Amino acid sequence: MPASRLVGPTASVSPRGIRAWFTDAVTTALFVIPLWLDLTAVAIGAIQGAMFAARLTGRRIDLLGVALIGVIVGLGGGLMRDLLLNQLPAAISDNWYIPVATAAALVGMLLLRVFTRLNGLIIALDAVTIGLFGAIGTSKALAYGVPVVPAVFIGVLAAVGGSILRDVALNLPIALMHVGSLYAVAATAGTVLLVVLVAFGVNIVVAASACVVVTTLTRLGSVRFGWSLPEQRALGSWRVWRRA
Repeated sequence: MPASRLVGPTASVSPRGIRAWFTDAVTTALFVIPLWLDLTAVAIGAIQGAMFAARLTGRRIDLLGVALIGVIVGLGGGLMRDLLLNQLPAAISDNWYIPVATAAALVGMLLLRVFTRLNGLIIALDAVTIGLFGAIGTSKALAYGVPVVPAVFIGVLAAVGGSILRDVALNLPIALMHVGSLYAVAATAGTVLLVVLVAFGVNIVVAASACVVVTTLTRLGSVRFGWSLPEQRALGSWRVWRRA
């Protein structure tokens, strides 16, 4: 088995004008995604998905259903990313992804009570996973020559795609669209920072690490301090909303 996955062609990066940076593609140096890191992100996502499904006791989801939800959460973001990039999804190009996602989903289901006691740690790992998926997705998009704005979109979708597919599969309101989660905001902050740093010639590994840190801190801040975007209001109620 290969120890890592190679993303994109080799290219050099130099500072560019703002207009050129915004309209053109930014290519990166050959970016190596360690297989263990990618699988770790998939496993944590699968554990989270299985735990979420196992808590929905009123829906009477069977063991296979819980495992499937875990696999969907663990692999969903990467599948969306690779489909948008017109690439063979990593999940079906390597033997490790599906077994790891399945095993992690079963662990999350069977050890639900244990993980519930470690809720703080799980939230922190979940935040790190969002950052990892966002950094990997954006870096891979840049390496394939995608312009910066679509690259950020792909990174954010890779970060939150699993939770979107989970809610669709369970016929639930999509959590991403409701006040309080800040998943997409955290992923956007991190991925935008990544493309800005890369555009100014910062090493891709450093830029990706900064993306993970910013995404993680933003997500944890939303949990700890209750940060959220304002609830939507009609324009006519703006003055009332400001006084609320």
